[in-house]
Amino acid sequence: MLSKLTITAVAAMVLASTAFGETFEVKMLNKGAEGAMVFEPAFVRAAVGDTVTFVSPDKGHNAESIKGMLPDGIEPFKSEMSKEFTLNLTSEGLYGIKCTPHYAMGMVALIQVGAPVNLDAAAAVVQKGKAKARFEPLFEQVTP
Repeated sequence: MLSKLTITAVAAMVLASTAFGETFEVKMLNKGAEGAMVFEPAFVRAAVGDTVTFVSPDKGHNAESIKGMLPDGIEPFKSEMSKEFTLNLTSEGLYGIKCTPHYAMGMVALIQVGAPVNLDAAAAVVQKGKAKARFEPLFEQVTP
């Protein structure tokens, strides 16, 4: 027969496993499947409670939010260069991400968390350089 302590420990582990979301890894690369200066993958579909960890196997990259491309209540962020950065996804919506020095070269990513509640605002942000062309297929992947 199981002891009360064993039952309590098993219940705590089950509850704890449901409290943690999924973790996604996005690489910041000089060259990837889609060309030079890319986030890979450039589109992530996640849920509230998940996290995205940006890793930089190649030096000289970071992850920074794009003004106007965050859900309401989410503070803008900017990671350090060449450092791993974890973004906790706490609100539904679209999160637009850029690599600060390579933004004009099209180094952008889009994260959809739950419903795209800020789709109109995010899509209305004027992009510069290759970022505009790279965002087009990312927005096509957004689902209601």
